[in-house]
Amino acid sequence: MKRALLIMAAMTTLAAPAFADEALAKSKNCMACHAVDKKLVGPAYKDVAKKYAGDAKAVDALATKIVKGGSGVWGAIPMPANTQVSEADAKKLAAWVLSLK
Repeated sequence: MKRALLIMAAMTTLAAPAFADEALAKSKNCMACHAVDKKLVGPAYKDVAKKYAGDAKAVDALATKIVKGGSGVWGAIPMPANTQVSEADAKKLAAWVLSLK
């Protein structure tokens, strides 16, 4: 019984950051244009993770794009600036996106 509780506690601890960052993405209105596994207005987060896999500078680059916006990387539709997102939250969001498989 104790072992089962420890396993469940460990699984909850490991899963919590992903849920927390998805909640952050929803709270910052990111999910209006993006989804985890399908293209909406912007690319699927899993596609972003694949594109930037292995890029050591990806978290900082994506965090900058989250806050300042960008264009041309994923097509003609630009990503607007999200000035309501702090640098710290942008880095959390970027790290979460890059963690998706």
